[in-house]
Amino acid sequence: MFLDREQELAFLNSLLKQPRSAAQMVLLYGRRRVGKTLLARTWAERSGHPIFYWAAERETAPLQRRKLFAKILGVPMSQAPAFESWTDLWTAFAAQVGDRPHILILDEVPQAAEADPAFLSALQHAWDQNFKNSRLYLLLSGSHVHTMETLLTHGSPLFGRFTGQWHLQPLPFSAVRHFLPRWPADQRVAVYAILGGVPAYLERLRADLSLTENLREVVLSPGSIFVAEPDLLLFDEVREPRVYRTILQAIGGGAQTLDEVANAALIGKSHLSAYLTRLQELRLVERRLPATVPLGKRLRSRVGRYHLADPFLRFFFRFIAPRQDEIGYQPERVLSDIQDRLRAFVATAFEVLCREWVSRASRARRLPFEVEFTGAHWSRGVQVNVVGINWRKKAILLGECKWRPEAVARDVVAELVEDKTPRVLRVLPEAGRGWAVYYALFARRGFTPAARRLAQTHRAALVDLKQLDRELE
Repeated sequence: MFLDREQELAFLNSLLKQPRSAAQMVLLYGRRRVGKTLLARTWAERSGHPIFYWAAERETAPLQRRKLFAKILGVPMSQAPAFESWTDLWTAFAAQVGDRPHILILDEVPQAAEADPAFLSALQHAWDQNFKNSRLYLLLSGSHVHTMETLLTHGSPLFGRFTGQWHLQPLPFSAVRHFLPRWPADQRVAVYAILGGVPAYLERLRADLSLTENLREVVLSPGSIFVAEPDLLLFDEVREPRVYRTILQAIGGGAQTLDEVANAALIGKSHLSAYLTRLQELRLVERRLPATVPLGKRLRSRVGRYHLADPFLRFFFRFIAPRQDEIGYQPERVLSDIQDRLRAFVATAFEVLCREWVSRASRARRLPFEVEFTGAHWSRGVQVNVVGINWRKKAILLGECKWRPEAVARDVVAELVEDKTPRVLRVLPEAGRGWAVYYALFARRGFTPAARRLAQTHRAALVDLKQLDRELE
């Protein structure tokens, strides 16, 4: 299913509108199964230009070259010539296409660079000598996010040649409705908490089954991609996958500080820091700081917490990894454990969506001030789920999220205003003096009349799930 990629298509289409003599080299990258290939091929097919698509595989460079040129010629591989080097191939390709407009998509570029380190320098030479003044649209794609980003750095042979780059993100929450059109909002939030917006995951769900049935028959099915995916991802990215898996499982199990992760993974902190840095480079782990830490202190702050960046990895290492050996012969016990703890897990995803609501409401000018940064706050004795802040105007929005099955009562509003607010203000510059404070409360099942009355006296925004679902569409 191809949807919700209007911005990306507009970006790629803008390349086709450049002056005739301006060749384009663009970088398209993102995590596995996010839809890079579908996006690239859909754009190319709609362009009206001849297309060559090739995906590098884990094989020798001569075989890669022969397969690529077979695609260019449109013949079986056995009929394609063998090239001694990438330079020879690009010379032949330039002669083949001439000055006619063509789109060439090179997918999984890191595989080609790994098979032959000369791949990138040969491409750079061919670009400078043959392609940059042609009508070639060259798109390089890959799933190794950090490796792809290094192509943009000064040490890369291709540095300075790219005319555009796009980091393809998972689909937003609103896209879940297209895959599960008849599911209620709370069930779609649960799916988003489990799978995020990765289209290849969402496509595998069955809309005719319930969430529990999908967990049993699709997600927990032995041999499914959901059971094997994290290990495949790690073996593809790192040299010590078992060590990294141990760290991910520690964080997925609830360890957040450096000490907690070290104790849970049984890895010394001096070694652990290097592994965590690598996991952050791979976008598998992120270190979050309270939104209330001033911008000038964020690099030096020691109050950061480690989180798994990907929703499905969070789900996998929270529920599946600790009991993976049971899935094959007693999946019902694993499913029962998931059901017992799923509500608290989904609540964290609901908080993310509430912060997204704040960002969108700010951009739409529906808030009393422009929000520069959104996040959460935590300090000794207090935690606030949603924080929107403007440091220049000294304005802050504090929000509370409740994923409970009943309406939010008055005491939740009172606690946020009377107890949590003074504690948050104390950590702000000048102990919060001169800061304007605003409020928002988010609820799965709405609010009691008493909660609404108290919220109204403080001009707090009240957002239930129905409104949130509608306004994030």
